[in-house]
Amino acid sequence: MTASPALAPARKRRSTATDLTLIASFAALIGACSLLPAIPVGVVPITLQTFAVILAGAVLGASRGALAVLLWLAVGAIGLPVFTASGAGLAPFAGPSVGYLLSFPFAAFLTGFIVERLPRKRIATSIPLILLAGVAASVLVIYPLGALGMAWRADMTLAQAFTFGLTFLPGDILKDVLMAIVATSVHRAFPALLPPRGRAAVTA
Repeated sequence: MTASPALAPARKRRSTATDLTLIASFAALIGACSLLPAIPVGVVPITLQTFAVILAGAVLGASRGALAVLLWLAVGAIGLPVFTASGAGLAPFAGPSVGYLLSFPFAAFLTGFIVERLPRKRIATSIPLILLAGVAASVLVIYPLGALGMAWRADMTLAQAFTFGLTFLPGDILKDVLMAIVATSVHRAFPALLPPRGRAAVTA
């Protein structure tokens, strides 16, 4: 028995509403993690922003994860205090953290892109693989763009900025471990949360 064609638009509306709810929820989570007390380290403090950003990609997938980060950035840019130390407006985009802020949507996208391509039957138990996805996003996206931002806005050479950025590595690995544990737990509870892969994707 096939479903009535009239049900298709209703299902699409429910799917869109669910996506918007998830995106807004993770944008709020990133904001909440940003407002937690930061550890001052030089010109850029240590926060839980990266944990929430990478988690958004690992849980929601590439597109929705990136949109959640973009929503958080947009909310902060228009004046709501959702950045570190209750920062708001465009001032954070003119400071030493600008590279990190701009890197976050790309990092969420890359994490989600990798996680979406993991064998679906193993995602809920693939803590090491999801961990590697988060580390890859940090090393390939967040650190390079973060260093460029510091070199631009913090009166550092590019080499100094890269060296300074490496001080975040131990803490980021710990955050990625926590992210992977949380992400696998979410996928275990909600196995259909990730968007469906294309027909060309290999199933397992």
